Amino acid sequence: MAPFNTPGIVISGFKERPESILAQGERLYIGTSTGNLHIYDLTGSANPNEQSKLVETKKGLSRRAIDQLGHVKDINSLVLLSETLVTLYPLPSFSPPTPLTKAKGALSFATYSSVLDTQSSDGGTAAIPTMVTQLIIGCRRKVVIYCWKDGEAQEIKEAVLPHSPRLITFLDYDNVCFAYSPTEYAMFSISRLAAVDVILPIVPATSMGALSGLGSYMMLSRGAKQKPNLVRLSETEVLVVKDNQGFKVGVDGKQAGSDVIDWPGPPDEIGTYVSPYVFSILPPGSVPVPDNEGGSSSALSTTQQTTIPAPVVQVMSSISTLPVQTLPFPFPQPSLNVPVNANCSIRLLTASLVAKSPLFLISTPVDRTVATTEGSSVWKFEMKPWSEQIDELVLKGSYADALALLNTLDTAVLLDKDERRTRIRALNAVAQFRAGKYDDAINTFLELDLNPAKVVALYPERVAGRLSVPQDEWVPLFGGPANSSKPEDLTSTKLSDVSKEGSKEKLIERAPSPTGSVRVRTKTVFGSLLPSTVKDDDVVSLSGRRRAKQPIDDSARAVEVLWRYLTDRRPKVAGALATVNITSAHSHQWPTLSETSTEELFSLPNVPLSSLTPQQLIHFAQIVDTALFKSYLLYRPALLGSLCRVANWCEVSEVEEELRAREKFAELISLYNGKKMHTKALSLLQQLSENEDDVRDKLNPTISYLQKLGPEYLDQIFKSARWVFDQDREIGLQIFMSEDVELPRPQVVDYLEKIDPHISARYIEYLIEEKHEDGGMFHDRLAELYLSITISAKKRGDKQKQNETYAKLLHFIDTTFHYHPPRLYGRLSEDLYEARAILLGRMGRHEHALELYAYKLGNFLKAEEYCKRVYHPDTETSTIFLTLLKLYLRPVTRDLPNLLPPALDLMRRQSHRLDPVETLQLLPPFVSAEEVQRFLRQALRMPLCDSHIIREIHRARSEQVARTLMVLEANRIKVTDSRICPQCHKRLGTSVIAVHAPRGEVTHYQCREAFSKKLNSLR
Repeated sequence: MAPFNTPGIVISGFKERPESILAQGERLYIGTSTGNLHIYDLTGSANPNEQSKLVETKKGLSRRAIDQLGHVKDINSLVLLSETLVTLYPLPSFSPPTPLTKAKGALSFATYSSVLDTQSSDGGTAAIPTMVTQLIIGCRRKVVIYCWKDGEAQEIKEAVLPHSPRLITFLDYDNVCFAYSPTEYAMFSISRLAAVDVILPIVPATSMGALSGLGSYMMLSRGAKQKPNLVRLSETEVLVVKDNQGFKVGVDGKQAGSDVIDWPGPPDEIGTYVSPYVFSILPPGSVPVPDNEGGSSSALSTTQQTTIPAPVVQVMSSISTLPVQTLPFPFPQPSLNVPVNANCSIRLLTASLVAKSPLFLISTPVDRTVATTEGSSVWKFEMKPWSEQIDELVLKGSYADALALLNTLDTAVLLDKDERRTRIRALNAVAQFRAGKYDDAINTFLELDLNPAKVVALYPERVAGRLSVPQDEWVPLFGGPANSSKPEDLTSTKLSDVSKEGSKEKLIERAPSPTGSVRVRTKTVFGSLLPSTVKDDDVVSLSGRRRAKQPIDDSARAVEVLWRYLTDRRPKVAGALATVNITSAHSHQWPTLSETSTEELFSLPNVPLSSLTPQQLIHFAQIVDTALFKSYLLYRPALLGSLCRVANWCEVSEVEEELRAREKFAELISLYNGKKMHTKALSLLQQLSENEDDVRDKLNPTISYLQKLGPEYLDQIFKSARWVFDQDREIGLQIFMSEDVELPRPQVVDYLEKIDPHISARYIEYLIEEKHEDGGMFHDRLAELYLSITISAKKRGDKQKQNETYAKLLHFIDTTFHYHPPRLYGRLSEDLYEARAILLGRMGRHEHALELYAYKLGNFLKAEEYCKRVYHPDTETSTIFLTLLKLYLRPVTRDLPNLLPPALDLMRRQSHRLDPVETLQLLPPFVSAEEVQRFLRQALRMPLCDSHIIREIHRARSEQVARTLMVLEANRIKVTDSRICPQCHKRLGTSVIAVHAPRGEVTHYQCREAFSKKLNSLR
């Protein structure tokens, strides 16, 4: 990549010898060896071959050569060094001149302007921006510093130095670099007025390059007149030259980093144009001729030469420390009508520190006669736009170089810097991926939030499916130029290939750095993933035979890195979808990936996930899950199950055929289930069941699958369950006995009844017993099913089934209360007496129920048991036994057997529940007292009689106790002064006394217990 256009002639035929040059705005100042100053306007000229116009010539500004020119921006003055004296000339009048007498013996100078924030004089905290310009002049063994702040001169400073500065370069407003000699340099601090020597490594003898013949002699003969060279790289680094090497030095005077710029020979001059390019002028015979040089230029016409016999302008990159453009003199000028003299010396008389100003070179014929007649020429170098330079690097695949160049630029210089950086970083990652640096590439893809469709497209079709893109289309896919050179072409391209086109700019352009370029490692083996059509060269074995190299299979490593990318994207995409209330469980509700074109998928934006629309997020999720699924299928089949069992966004059409081919049926069924493709899953289960012999192994997978389907898939359940019931109805019933899903029960009952009423009844029994269903509808339905099964069995003559089902019916209607008896009673046939009796009882028609038990069934024990169940004292059923007895003793129908024995048995067993009077009235006259003796005895012992007797006894006893108490309360005791206590035999007096029953003995109160014991012992 050539960053600069071919230089053009600005001034030709300049008769005096130029010694210094300065470009300031639209003016070009040229100082000559005779002390004259020529001023040119760069805006245009009447001569079409020139780009400038002479404005003015200041003759006699100095008696000798003007060695250096500069400009002080603060006071708008020209700085002129001549005869070891620095003089300031105000512009544009050049009068009055101001010689800087304190800087006598000046050898060099440098200026630097900056804006600094200073505190206000009134002590305020607000910073005031101040324009500061510094002029530092290197004199013999000292340095003099002039300074202006907003146009006001400041105090002059001086500092003594150990050597005389021959060349000066500012780093920033405080740090300056001095060149004492070609090998001695120093860093100087203006604030401390102290210098620190620069420590440089010893240059090895071999670093001078391969010199031979006349070229070697010419270079060695220049050693005595070599001058120092240094150039500012940044505010913290300066490039100093020692022999043919350039070292980056920091403000501490030490080498900054290990990067060294190597020239083929010691440069005559160096100067910076704009970061990151360093201009250097190399003498004739120092730059080798490329191997395949075609000799398209007159300067390089001799094929036997090994070096270029003309001066060479070489542009170096301070980033890569490699040459980026090499221009042998004469520079090609196709627009000029006259040829340019090739035997010239070229000089870089000034280092243009203004980034936007062009760089000027001066060429002077070596022959003095020719120089006198033709004069010198001033050449102007103009840099290509930054965007064009970067585009050229991208076009050539030098992405790392393009990024390095882009990082040196400011956004104000390149407005689309951020967009370009993102795109070039992506292209650089593609180059790294092609070179086998998968981790570095994936890390970049993650940092840039790249569209996953593009990342997956780098993999072969077995992983990426229809998203896979051939290698020659990777660069356009990631935003690179469509006509970009292929990697193999870039690798094989040599410098000499470019020279055949006749362009000297392209002749010696540096090869892009290998790091990050698609030209490196053009053959990366993906093993089975990326089949290669290029055979490796044979290598010689130890035995001397030639055998082919074995390719390194890094396909597994490439896919492992893809897993890292996909597993990083997957939860983040899911989190972004969750913010808009979309989960992978809803994946079946959105369009599939196959319905979207690859162009639309590749056009998805490379932005953070939070900036995407829901539809774009869904596409991202589908791409990530599908690629993860396919890569697992190829390299980690054991992980498929866990991925399939959870809800995912995988595209089924991309993987189902591969799963079938690999017989991963369990994973395929799980995938179908997650995508709600239940028809396919159940169809596959039915197909797989044909390979099983055991009925449970055949049916259980389908049953387990159907048990997990919800009511929204009821039709699918009914359809798929039919073949299961055809195989085994008892096992098939388990489909509707799931603990996880609740299906609509009425529809299930109807469905099962169509298949088999027995199965429907079993299902309702399950609902009532296990699910505690108490709805009347299901209880009625079960009773009706029992009834219909009983009637059907009777018609078929199946007594066992009839009796079994009828017993269930009787037990059900007798033990449950949730059905509607009238509804069922209307469906009963006349011969089902017991069922009719139970239902009549439930309807409160107890007498009719007892008639059926007594008259139709003749089962007197059941009739009595029925009475026991419904009997409740003090209710309307308290006379139920009397009703049964009445049916026995006063039958309502004729032609009945003698019912007196069961009536007498009822009286004996239930006498306590029968009213004696009404019972005796029902007995016929011929019944003797002996036959009802037990009933009569029991009647007399009834609780009513017992309570009356006990009441009278208690009343008599109460009266007796009252009379006795009355007699006792009438007794009196008289205590006199002479009455003695029978226990202690002392006089009672006025002490507290105690009277003892029943005879009335009187003792002291404290003697009562002892006297009571005495009385008890005597009794």
